Amino acid sequence: MTGPDVFLHQFNGGNDGAVVPALGRLGVFAENDSALARGFAVVSSDAGHDGSAHPESGLAGANIFGLEFESRKDYGYDAVVALHPAAMELTEAYYQAPIQFTYGMGSSNGGRHAMIAASRMGDQFDGLVAGYPGFNLPKAGIQHAWDVQAFRSVGSTLQQAFSREELAIVADHVLASCDRLDGIEDGLIFDTLACQSTFEPSIMSCSANVTDSCLPAEKVNVLAQILSGPKNSAGEQLYSEWAWDTGLASGNWRAWKLESGIPPWDGQPIIAVMGAGSLAQVFTTPPTSLGGSSENLEQYLMDFDFDLDAPKINATSDQYPESAMQLMTPPDAESPTLATLDAEGGKLLIFHGVSDPVFSFLDTVNWYENLTENKPDANDFAVLYSVPGMPHGPGGSAADQFDPLSKITEWVENGIAPGTITAIVREDNQEAPEALRGFTRKLCQWPAVSRYIGPDPSSADSFACTTTLR
Repeated sequence: MTGPDVFLHQFNGGNDGAVVPALGRLGVFAENDSALARGFAVVSSDAGHDGSAHPESGLAGANIFGLEFESRKDYGYDAVVALHPAAMELTEAYYQAPIQFTYGMGSSNGGRHAMIAASRMGDQFDGLVAGYPGFNLPKAGIQHAWDVQAFRSVGSTLQQAFSREELAIVADHVLASCDRLDGIEDGLIFDTLACQSTFEPSIMSCSANVTDSCLPAEKVNVLAQILSGPKNSAGEQLYSEWAWDTGLASGNWRAWKLESGIPPWDGQPIIAVMGAGSLAQVFTTPPTSLGGSSENLEQYLMDFDFDLDAPKINATSDQYPESAMQLMTPPDAESPTLATLDAEGGKLLIFHGVSDPVFSFLDTVNWYENLTENKPDANDFAVLYSVPGMPHGPGGSAADQFDPLSKITEWVENGIAPGTITAIVREDNQEAPEALRGFTRKLCQWPAVSRYIGPDPSSADSFACTTTLR
């Protein structure tokens, strides 16, 4: 029997805990596209625990596995370490043929798995795709408490802190300040870094009465506080800053930060349910057992002390000999080199939405720039793409449909470097301006910016990747 000579380890997302279908899909793929459909053998796993095993724990049940060190370790990295060679051996035995090329791919927590594999298992993968990776997972968890405490200072509930209309006002102001910076006013902000230095949040504040084009100063200040990232009382940065971008008005950003619409969660946002349970039970040592109600989970975040509790992501004990940061981040995250991946000829492709509400795009940029500082030739084996307007996965006013898997396979198997990626503004993307739907845009390797050179604003061919202004 002969079979596929390409193998893909599918890294799943969230808290893991379920063996989801082994299709090898990413949200940015076209509908019905998958690695399986392309002829890959694909493996999926629950990362070492069953997320449905504790229904008695209510909304805290999905991450209660973190109370056990071995389950934490499996979730962090060890499940992939154990499963990967076994899955490859079974695949080769079944097809009675050797695997020629080995890939790993995932987004969100799956993107974290891909980045950890690049660091810990660089000799076991030919190519890895990491989508909007939560590689600093415990630090990002601290942001949840920062967000909730800030939002509650301007709302009696999280859902009431900011309305959809208010966040649309924010996006409109950011767009008015930054849209033109890439050479065309089209509703997409491709010069992200220039926008951060150009946009002044105070322009959104109402000087007198609140209107439909401004916000109360206290709300502007709260949003600026959230995007500045969490700090302790000494002013030390505990996670990353975040980018101002149009996706703050997206439904995805709202679902994560303010209001999910999930009935069993009482409408609470994802950070206040999955995020709270993870911070308490998985990301800190010692863990904190929580009651399973939405009120219990939100109260944990409201009570979180950035001086006393934040250091627990780095803490160890006899029962937990490795900290959450050691378990869940790449070992060289602070000063990456990916030495083994590079030496073995492996490749890594990362993409990240600029408007991601869960894992800061700017944190990924910082990681990549540290990599290129350590290894000036890093883009020979690792590349980063920003997706302006995109939140945590497809959505927002964004060109959010593209094919990173073809890029990584061409790079690995044929030596064709990824170059630019053509992305489509989906016809069914209701959050993109109707006039933009169906248009294509060019995603550039960081730090290059896609700038309009004309003549056709609907075509990616009318954009050039440049690192300086034209």
